[in-house]
Amino acid sequence: MGHPDICPSAPAKPGMEATDGDSAGGLWEEEEVAERVLVSEKSWRPCPEARRRLRGCLELVQRQLFRVGEDWYFLFVLGVIMAMISFMMDFIVSRLYEAHRWLYQEVGDYLVLKYLSWTMYPVALAAFSTGFSQSITPHSGGSGIPELKTILTGVMLEDYLAIKNFGAKVVGLTCTLACGSTLFLGKVGPFVHLSAMVAVYLGKMRTSVTKEYEDKFKQNEMLVAAQAVGVATVFGAPISGVLFSIEVMSTHFAVRDYWRGFFAATCGAFMFRLLAVFNSEQDTIVALFKTDLKIDFPFDLPETFFFIALGGVCGVIGCAYLFCQRWLLGYVKENRLTAKLLATDKPVYTVLVVLLLASITFPPSLGQFMASRLTMKEYLVSLFDNRTWGDLARNASPPDAAEPQRLWQEWCHPSVTLFGTLAFFLLMKFWMLILATTLPLPAGYFMPIFVYGAAVGRLAGETVAALFPRGLSAQGGVHPVIPGGYALAGAAAFSGCVTHSISTALLVCEATGHLAHALPVTLAVLVANSLAQKWQPSFYDGTVIVKQLPYLPPIRGRHSASYRVLTETFMNRRVLSLAKAAGFAEVLAAVTAASDAEYPVVESTASPTLVGTVRRAELVAFLQRSGDEPAGTVGDDCAIEPITLQLSPWTSLHQAHHLFELLKLQHVFVTRFGELVGAVTRAELRRAIEELTDPK
Repeated sequence: MGHPDICPSAPAKPGMEATDGDSAGGLWEEEEVAERVLVSEKSWRPCPEARRRLRGCLELVQRQLFRVGEDWYFLFVLGVIMAMISFMMDFIVSRLYEAHRWLYQEVGDYLVLKYLSWTMYPVALAAFSTGFSQSITPHSGGSGIPELKTILTGVMLEDYLAIKNFGAKVVGLTCTLACGSTLFLGKVGPFVHLSAMVAVYLGKMRTSVTKEYEDKFKQNEMLVAAQAVGVATVFGAPISGVLFSIEVMSTHFAVRDYWRGFFAATCGAFMFRLLAVFNSEQDTIVALFKTDLKIDFPFDLPETFFFIALGGVCGVIGCAYLFCQRWLLGYVKENRLTAKLLATDKPVYTVLVVLLLASITFPPSLGQFMASRLTMKEYLVSLFDNRTWGDLARNASPPDAAEPQRLWQEWCHPSVTLFGTLAFFLLMKFWMLILATTLPLPAGYFMPIFVYGAAVGRLAGETVAALFPRGLSAQGGVHPVIPGGYALAGAAAFSGCVTHSISTALLVCEATGHLAHALPVTLAVLVANSLAQKWQPSFYDGTVIVKQLPYLPPIRGRHSASYRVLTETFMNRRVLSLAKAAGFAEVLAAVTAASDAEYPVVESTASPTLVGTVRRAELVAFLQRSGDEPAGTVGDDCAIEPITLQLSPWTSLHQAHHLFELLKLQHVFVTRFGELVGAVTRAELRRAIEELTDPK
């Protein structure tokens, strides 16, 4: 019986069995329907040839753009994002602070209401900052630089760079800054942390766009650039931002990251200042703290001695500050009451500390001797004033702090001289700032020490101006002393010695747009650093020590004995290893005895020649494969990775320390003529350095 011809568009009759012709007809029908749908979809798209050419042009542009490297686009985005966040945060903080100032003025002359409006406002903001940020993640407190230093050494801290930490840090830091000079805290450190989080998130976006694997080296490059962006978008200073981030964050710096840091920092700083122009705050892009210091004759040559002396004074005060801050931070953690509050009721601890600080800065009380009504920016603008306050005080009109040219009058008091108010400010802010560093809220600590150093310099400059009213010119000309130049040197010297950095000399020049005092400022910074680096660890290193983060102390050049200490004297000789012929029982015993990430593999028990390492995951998989029938060996069934770096027992402590810092190592095996004899981790290396610098 022949098969009937069936039209492809005609359906089969009910009850008939499917045949090959039916199948072919159905397939033909589906193709025809699909073709009609495709034609209908394209029927509304005109000019297919033009669209094809446009698509080709776009693909060509994409290829040409990515030829220079996609990193540059993500670095540009990083700088722009951080600049916008910095500008918006400053805008919101200024509005919140103006609201506080308005509230304080509107309550009238009722002293109790004034006190409540002055104290409760920052107390509420600080309590919210602590409670909100700590409820999301405990990693949002503090500046973030000590933890980031630890990450850049190769140690990964869980959840520290998570994106959820970003929102907690932004909201908490905004509230902290809105407290004004009551808390006397800044935003440099937190912005370095925020920039690092944005860099990590952009790195993940980069991998999704380019379909490439992001290794640790690529992530480290983005983090290095993020450090510079964090500083540059606060001060609008890209050059010193890069140098400061290198000095503070890195022991060794790869030159290939230099251009990335400068590019991202320049983009961020330019956008940060450009937004100020768009907001009608400035007519053009200028320095953040613009000064009017004299350029034709900034200082007399004999004044160089006073700048050097100022550096020595800042170095001594910086050492005292670092010691007291580290001691108080440790005491607060060990004291039973404060430790309990910080463990269970962080907002309560914040409320108590902020209430104390706000009560002291209350303007009708002690605050009238500390210019407590000024903001952090107004502090710097007044301290960098090019005029001599002693001369202005003799012809002063009634105070009006609303005018920028009269901010200096906040430092005047009828019963106390300008020297008295500056000295009292330095005395009180010394311990108040140290106490504020113990608060568990997002905050930066660079800007406060920057302002404090400016006050030290201003006091020194006013003293020199009072002693030599006609200047120190050796030729007999009249060139009055400019106290603002000493304020620049004091800000750079004190902040530089506390952070162990020299780039603060350039930072004050970029932030103020004044280069005439570059030489005396640099001299003051060098003198202050020579004292601080000899006697105290930096502010961030001290915090790392107190928080007991993975820390590798530096070896100073003066410790020549580090060349005579050999690895065999401090290495760990009890190293758990596996032979290539090890089976189920040996692997099970090794995995049970230690939880190392990788285990050394030797040729045999009799001949412990190191052949490589095997990861713990490989060993666990080996045990699971063996099951009830233990068979096979490590050498046959596990992937053994070669070892590219080994230490000799005769390697010096100095060389081992250098390798650990340069390569960001966590542990290294020690071999003698190829045979495994021990291992060195950061713990052994740290103990050896501590015994060398502080022998018992």
